Amino acid sequence: MSLSERMSPVDTTWLRMDRPANLMMIVAIWLLEGPVALDKVEKQLAEGFLSYRRFRQKVEYTAAGVFWRDDPNFDLSHHIKRVRLPGRGGKQALERFVGELASEPLDPRHPLWTEHIVEDYEGGAALVFRAHHAIADGMALNGVAMSLVDGTVRKRRLRESAPEEEGWLQTLTAPIVSAIRAGTQASTSILGAGLDLIRHPMRAAGYLRDGAGVAGELAYLLAMQSDSATRFKGKPTGSKRVAWCEPLNLMEVKAVSRALGCSVNDVLLSCVAGAMRRYLADKGDRTEGVEIRAIVPIDLREPGDSELGNRFGLLAVELPVGVEHPIERLMTVRQRMLALKASYEPSTSLGLLAALGYAPKMVQDQMLDLLASRATAVMTNVQAPTESLTLAGSRVKQWLGWVPQSGDIGMGVSIESYAGHVQFGLITDAALTPDPEALVSRFPEEFEKYLYCVRLDLPPAAQEEKSTPSHRPAPEVDRGKARGSHRGAVTRARARLAPHAHSKAKFLDVSV
Repeated sequence: MSLSERMSPVDTTWLRMDRPANLMMIVAIWLLEGPVALDKVEKQLAEGFLSYRRFRQKVEYTAAGVFWRDDPNFDLSHHIKRVRLPGRGGKQALERFVGELASEPLDPRHPLWTEHIVEDYEGGAALVFRAHHAIADGMALNGVAMSLVDGTVRKRRLRESAPEEEGWLQTLTAPIVSAIRAGTQASTSILGAGLDLIRHPMRAAGYLRDGAGVAGELAYLLAMQSDSATRFKGKPTGSKRVAWCEPLNLMEVKAVSRALGCSVNDVLLSCVAGAMRRYLADKGDRTEGVEIRAIVPIDLREPGDSELGNRFGLLAVELPVGVEHPIERLMTVRQRMLALKASYEPSTSLGLLAALGYAPKMVQDQMLDLLASRATAVMTNVQAPTESLTLAGSRVKQWLGWVPQSGDIGMGVSIESYAGHVQFGLITDAALTPDPEALVSRFPEEFEKYLYCVRLDLPPAAQEEKSTPSHRPAPEVDRGKARGSHRGAVTRARARLAPHAHSKAKFLDVSV
């Protein structure tokens, strides 16, 4: 008997967001260390995926709405496939292959997922997974991943272990998760307020003055100005490029963050901003005053919630790309992240996404285009398991993943920690950033600057100030606070670095 269930409003929103230039697919890669028993890998993948009904269901559109319905002609060969890369099949060939898959739509006649097993990759194998965002968000899919691996962790949910380090974006907004239900239940009023702000943008000021909590954050989301115009912004074509760098040692990242008085997340985001600045400068572009906004998905699930579907909000993070000195940039990031910890913005965006699931597609497109036009990138920051995993006896040596970019956003940044390492990955549109490897290679180089500062015994920043939930400050206010609080730390950093100006100025990208 064929079973069906109505698709939730939030999942319906993601289903309808597909565009030729930006497909709503989550893409993930596992690199397996050899030797690899391919038959066992394929069998274990099939058992794990098919333990979830959603991976046997396709989308069905009816006059009554959108449904998940069991596929009566389900064929596993449509979903799990073996492939070989051309030539020697090294990292560049795999990056090209993943970019091609990220540019290729999933077949709507079948359940919306695939798993490609790349044979004989660097003596082992590579697994390239694609799933439509309507099936699940990244955190739910991480739970699916735990049903695929070997041993005692096989059925363990990632949420059972709290992160060791404060500041990871996925846990940034834990104090306000209780606002989710209020946000989704108020979807009709939220949608009405949002449409009113589209028609009358100046009314946002009134919301900010008189509103509170969710209403004020909605006003901020819809009234914020666009970030700086750079070569990263423009009209994407849908031809994707993918690149990733070698992992950093997570213990080193933690040690640097503690020595500098910041969170791990602050250091990593500052590395992203610094890498973007250097890339633009090397292209001959202006960097002074450049601000790049990244949209960040934030997990908003209740503890123990591992069901498929989408339950996350969105944050807008401003990266101070125009700040040249690495310590000054780090302190700016730190102050901005402190402000975000007090934000209601993620729960607001979840309610907005739920509301748009009820709205006509034309209205949905108008709202999402407005939000996407304010940003340059989508960025994920995810903690995978801290221990090494195995699949069919082969060690998973690297784990990467990217969420899709909406509207005309042409860049996705992935920061993933796994098994004692953290690494950066990048997915870009070929028309905007045709050489993502030239950008992603700069991420670890930026981290080396902070390692150097720590070796100089740089004094740590002041302790984080306590904050309570309030409206998200405008970027100008954040920058003002940052200037006041980190001026002393920057002065001390410059004093420490001054004796090394001639030998290290170029390395630190600082004009002394």
